[in-house]
Amino acid sequence: MMKAHILVVDDDPRITDLLRRILAYEGYSVSIAASGDEALTRTLEHPPDLIVLDILLPTLNGLEVTQRLRAAGDYVPILMLTARDSVADRVEGFETGADDYLVKPFAPEELLVRVKALLRRNQAERHEVLRYADVELDMGTRLLHRGTREIELSPTEYELLALFLRRPRQVLTREIILSRVWGLDFEGSSNVM
Repeated sequence: MMKAHILVVDDDPRITDLLRRILAYEGYSVSIAASGDEALTRTLEHPPDLIVLDILLPTLNGLEVTQRLRAAGDYVPILMLTARDSVADRVEGFETGADDYLVKPFAPEELLVRVKALLRRNQAERHEVLRYADVELDMGTRLLHRGTREIELSPTEYELLALFLRRPRQVLTREIILSRVWGLDFEGSSNVM
């Protein structure tokens, strides 16, 4: 069985290199992002099974990344890994939508235990299947079935279809789609896509 794909988001190359080595040694597939914008892009291109996310990042900070993902309906587990260690910081991280919070410096063993626990918890929640007429979208495997036919989807197609299946028979404006799927603010007209 293939191990999970983990996205590490930190602007310090020493930290990302260390995390990549620790996680790869355990058999995880690891990708790296150095900014909040890059994290959102990588999440769309190759949806991770877990995100290890620093708060202090260029462009969008980790809290903003978390807010945008959650607003778009993406509930990928997020482990905040940051030097911000006050109780208020941890509370803010959890209230924003983080699933766990670990303070730097950290022990690699504790990081791995938390990663495994988050992935285990997430597996139990990933068995949701969205249905409409003869269309079924398995949220765990990201496979689409129409009748007996299996259809491959790109990450963007998957996110859009999941949005439509969660809101059948509703007109979705461009603003809703941009904010829910990509976490973007749209300043244009309210044309329906």
